[in-house]
Amino acid sequence: MRVVSRYSHSIPKLVCTDGKDGFLISTKFLNNVVRADREAKTLTVESGVTLRQLIGEAAKLELALPYAPYWWGLTVGGIMGTGAHGSSLWGKGSAVHDYVTEIRIVSPGSVSDGYVKVRVLSETVNPEEFRAAKVSLGVLGVISQVTFQLQPMFKRSLTYVMRKDSDFGDQAVTFGEKHEFADFIWLPSQGKVVYRMDDRVPFNTSGDGLFDFFPFRPQLSTALAVNRLVEESEEASADANRRCVRTEETSSFLFSISYGVTNNGFIFTGYPVIGSQDRMMSSGSCLDSIQDGLITACPWDPRINGEFFLQTTLSIPLTHVKDFINDIKAIVKIEPKSLCVLEGSNGILMRYVTSSPAFLGKEKKALDFDLTYYRSKDDPLTPRLYEDYCDTQIEQIAILKYEALPHWGKNRNIAFDGVIRKYKNANAFLKVKERLDPLGLFSTEWTDQILGLKGNVTIVKQGCALEGLCICSEDSHCAPNKGYMCQPGKVYREARVCTRVSA
Repeated sequence: MRVVSRYSHSIPKLVCTDGKDGFLISTKFLNNVVRADREAKTLTVESGVTLRQLIGEAAKLELALPYAPYWWGLTVGGIMGTGAHGSSLWGKGSAVHDYVTEIRIVSPGSVSDGYVKVRVLSETVNPEEFRAAKVSLGVLGVISQVTFQLQPMFKRSLTYVMRKDSDFGDQAVTFGEKHEFADFIWLPSQGKVVYRMDDRVPFNTSGDGLFDFFPFRPQLSTALAVNRLVEESEEASADANRRCVRTEETSSFLFSISYGVTNNGFIFTGYPVIGSQDRMMSSGSCLDSIQDGLITACPWDPRINGEFFLQTTLSIPLTHVKDFINDIKAIVKIEPKSLCVLEGSNGILMRYVTSSPAFLGKEKKALDFDLTYYRSKDDPLTPRLYEDYCDTQIEQIAILKYEALPHWGKNRNIAFDGVIRKYKNANAFLKVKERLDPLGLFSTEWTDQILGLKGNVTIVKQGCALEGLCICSEDSHCAPNKGYMCQPGKVYREARVCTRVSA
């Protein structure tokens, strides 16, 4: 059995049952507020409540969730299942699960229990189960209710500044200590970084700003289809020049419109933009667009010919961030156009995270590097433009050289190879899993693999390295018929990447 939420599921196979043997449990209608306590600053909701609903219900109480992901279409259960987060080194950090005080979870039970066991978990009563359930991967049962510890409503003051990336390695290590909600958009092929200078200000500060992120707004389906055709044409012709021109135009446009931030909900008049936390923290207005027969849609809606992509998201410890950034710069120095392929999706998004008491939460202060890149809908065995420079080599540098932690809700198979060994509390998590679900009714082949219980996430077959199913060890894992052979990395020689070899 696996649990699904309202709008979508994560990129890895977390939601999938094994073949046709299994059941999907939907939380679509498990979407109510259970209780609210303004004095205690707590809010209890069912797990199918979306982040947008949670933010809105908290605002009615003049309270706020301090940190959250930027996309509000996630559900509370999905957030708890994957460790979703915002960006901050302040307070308890940016992970939503670290602002949870109580979790109600439904797990398999014994005959005397009527085959079902309902537990209410908290740090004071049952700390081990509670710390396991905070990032559950869905293997402990169904989270039905979650109680959040909120804060008095506050405002934020936001300014975006674009700078050259010449000193970015040093800046990235310290910038998060200077600004509570800091993040970065890095455009490595352009040698530029957009710094998010974003701080908490008193609630009585003047301003009614709104963050309505432009890429999350409803887009014309015809425009999305045209953009996809252009992208496919660039891939087919290996036209790096056109890709770089187009992606620079895109990133310049988004910066020019302040990414969709407005001072009053309608127009942008200048920085800083000041608005209340409920209006500045997350967005996703394409989910609320009018039912117009798909004239407009979210850009990735599978019902239209829109965006189709992969995401690699890896947490690099702050102690290694400067070196990792320098390695990426070295890739650009070898081939300046190589990372344009990341800039069409607005560059590399970088968010701060901190260590968490959750057994499968982050282990230390780190920067999350979020890479989004083109994926073929028709032929996964066709190498992507600059694949050997972009996702594949950067991925291996992060995982193998810097022991990066993958985001549980993103990434390709190779990011999860042996990942459980990177968590010091992995055994504690597995003991809780055994207690709550000894028969493994909520486990699958995939979850057993990523938890190191049975088998391996690596799939070795022809072309496996092109989709991140394996790290190549021979040419057949690439596309030798198209001139791509298994070669050492250009910056990190221990990497093995599918590289185009001239005849």
